[in-house]
Amino acid sequence: MPTRSARTAWNGTLEQGSGQVELSSSKAGTYEVSFPKRAADEAGGTTSPEELIAAAHSACFAMQLSANIAEAGGTPESLEVSADVSLGPDKDNGGFKLTGITLKVRGEVSGLDADGFAKAADAAKAGCPVSKALTGVDITLDAALES
Repeated sequence: MPTRSARTAWNGTLEQGSGQVELSSSKAGTYEVSFPKRAADEAGGTTSPEELIAAAHSACFAMQLSANIAEAGGTPESLEVSADVSLGPDKDNGGFKLTGITLKVRGEVSGLDADGFAKAADAAKAGCPVSKALTGVDITLDAALES
């Protein structure tokens, strides 16, 4: 399996500095990052490690769920997945940490009932490689079929 790469160029202090994150493998883009905007409610056109983790997790989960649905005998027509990654203080060790991730999926699936879909979604939450990498973070799941 391939290795994917990204790089960040940072200038300045944490509070005053800023950087650019480059998606090197795909060349899909370069994105601005800064700590003040990372910690603010509004991102103001910059991304953050948490947003990048959310993107990775939602994509990974969608792929894994698609495979699980097929393995269970269903056909995924469409899956809408979102991931919300929260950053907060690390009271035990100082600094910050990821305080939680909420995965939400709505699916149109033929060949599976709501229970079968829920089981496939639970297995995807546990089985996608990004979920496995984030085992130290509380991950919750909201999964439902749409009719």
